Amino acid sequence: MVESGNNESRFLGLIKNGDYLLAAALFGVIIVLVLPLPKPVLDTLLVISIGSAILILLVAIYVREPVQLSVFPSVLLIVTLYRLALNVASTRLILLDGDAGEVIASFGEFVVGGNYVVGAVIFLILVIVNFMVITKGAGRIAEVAARFTLDAMPGKQMAIDAELNAGAIDEEEAKSRRQKVQSEADFYGKMDGASKFVRGDAIAGILITLINIIAGFAIGMMQRDLSLEESLRLYSLLSIGDGLVSQIPALIFSFATGLLITRSSGRQNLGSSMARQLGFYPRALGILGGFLCIMGMLPGMPKFTFFFFAALALILSYTLKRHKLDAANFADILNEAEHPDGGSSSQTAVSTVSAGSAGGAGATAAESAVVNSEMLEKMLDVDILSVELGYSLLRLADEEKGGDLVERVTGLRKTFAKDVGLLLPSVSLRDNFELEANDYCFLLRGKPVARGRILPNRSLAMNVNGSKAKIPGEKTKEPVFGLDAIWVDEAGRKTAEMNGFTVVDAASVLCTHLSETFRTYSYEILDRQTVQRMIDHTREKHPALVDELFPDVLSAGLLQGVLSNLLRENVSIRNLNLILESMGEMALHSKSGNDLSEHARRRLSPYIIDQYEFEPGKIKAITLDPRIEQFLLARVQKTQFEVSLSVDPTTAHDVLGQLMRLMSEMNNEGYTPLIVVMQELRLGFKRFFESTLSRLVVISYQEIPTSTEIENYGIIQAPSSVDQIQSENREMTETSA
Repeated sequence: MVESGNNESRFLGLIKNGDYLLAAALFGVIIVLVLPLPKPVLDTLLVISIGSAILILLVAIYVREPVQLSVFPSVLLIVTLYRLALNVASTRLILLDGDAGEVIASFGEFVVGGNYVVGAVIFLILVIVNFMVITKGAGRIAEVAARFTLDAMPGKQMAIDAELNAGAIDEEEAKSRRQKVQSEADFYGKMDGASKFVRGDAIAGILITLINIIAGFAIGMMQRDLSLEESLRLYSLLSIGDGLVSQIPALIFSFATGLLITRSSGRQNLGSSMARQLGFYPRALGILGGFLCIMGMLPGMPKFTFFFFAALALILSYTLKRHKLDAANFADILNEAEHPDGGSSSQTAVSTVSAGSAGGAGATAAESAVVNSEMLEKMLDVDILSVELGYSLLRLADEEKGGDLVERVTGLRKTFAKDVGLLLPSVSLRDNFELEANDYCFLLRGKPVARGRILPNRSLAMNVNGSKAKIPGEKTKEPVFGLDAIWVDEAGRKTAEMNGFTVVDAASVLCTHLSETFRTYSYEILDRQTVQRMIDHTREKHPALVDELFPDVLSAGLLQGVLSNLLRENVSIRNLNLILESMGEMALHSKSGNDLSEHARRRLSPYIIDQYEFEPGKIKAITLDPRIEQFLLARVQKTQFEVSLSVDPTTAHDVLGQLMRLMSEMNNEGYTPLIVVMQELRLGFKRFFESTLSRLVVISYQEIPTSTEIENYGIIQAPSSVDQIQSENREMTETSA
């Protein structure tokens, strides 16, 4: 055990000091280029060359994603230089001594049977396959992959930013994904250049072999007095052996290059992916068996060989059909093999069914009664927030199947608390077999408040940049903003990203919808118990403020009403101490929740306006014509508990039409729809139009800091009905007088 631990420590020490090893190896390559090598040393270095090529090929097979082998371009350059250095060393020995060691001699004698003509043909075939087929194809794939990856970068970055803004991921996750996108672009860009090394290496191998043959033939005839046949045989076999020793590792490296850049990202290695995609199609195997039987019946064919493999294919096809094994359920087969003790873990991850009765066989009657009572009481509890999933979406919440929905929802709660200042209660995830397979539903205290549909194995592509490209897929609507979108597969995702579409996965769509639902219903989620916890938390940092206000000046119920009003209009309540200070000032004059809320908004105005600035110190806003503003102000009705606006249908319809048109134009230009009105009109105006224009932001002139400039986007003109009503009012006044 001690020896094993020491070996492990030495191995880890070598890895940690890899920079020294690399520097020493590169220095050794330079020495090989300059100094002559003994034959045993050259043999050792040639074996290392062949072994390193095979190692790289095996690693390329087992990596899950090409980016995991990001050092491959550098390794390719190093081994190319290494092989060229060995070519120089072997050429020196061939031309000086007529002997280049046992490895080259074996390749010249045994591999090609001592026939330099056969050796030359084999060498040329290897070079042609390497240069014309593998290297050229790998270079083209690397070039296209590099271009596509670079073109898709903006779309991927926008998708990450969209998920971050929606709260689906946190800043750390977004940073990790951006680094992954950058690493992917760097990798394929480097592979595009590295493929040129392989191509140049193949050309160099041909030239070096030809030089060795010509120069060796001349040296043998002129300096060593060999006959024509002896000289040709000796130096041709040595040169061809040298060429084969260098070209075989080069061919392996070229193949590894092509294998790596043709890999698609996945959770399985290449062997598992090929087994899944090629071996689990019973019908294809059955047809193959029949075709081989027909081929075996043809005259002159080796019947035993054809019939043997035909029988093998038919037996395998029958076995797969009998056990219902195919590519569609391959993932479930692997999951059962890895977890033989349990069924689908998604049920346990999201189901609300109790699983505590298995060990209760020996419980006493009293204990059973207590347990049953607790279960009945628990049934009376209603989850404040819950998400119900159709059965096809359960995998999104199953970590063992790669689902990260639970983690994402936790991240949403953290982001919401950071941005809005409200700590949401735990979100319950559960299955609902009454829903369609791909449907989901959000519930607030048991009442459905939002629904949606996603395809778990697809991505949602949204044309936010006005691209004219036609992307194949299933057309749909984005559930939050109602944007036209398309469900696309992996190939369609890459096409969409290259054409500037914003593409997000299905889980991100659900999380974005959930985040928006949090914001929409946050004022209803806030309850008295949460408010009391917020008061207690604030007391820890601002004890004087809280003790002064509670319970004599303010109550938890009054604070809850004010915070609900702020959340209803998407105002963050993180600065609770400022809200309490403003309420303490206003509470001496009014205990109305609406008055306290409006006063708190003025105290929070720098933080409210900041999120709507399109440039520092500038906002674009819609304004009201003074006539319509005075007309509406006269129709504000105020009670102790409510503020409302009483407007005739004709005027309301006209103002609404103008607002909708201007809001649509602002949305199209990327601005938040915002209107500025008088302070006395603000709340009544908001409450009157919010049922139709829920995304319209209404602020008062008093809430805008003096350092902020208002750029008028449009003016709501007074409709003709206003002039008519005002004229009728004047006539009635004159008649009364």
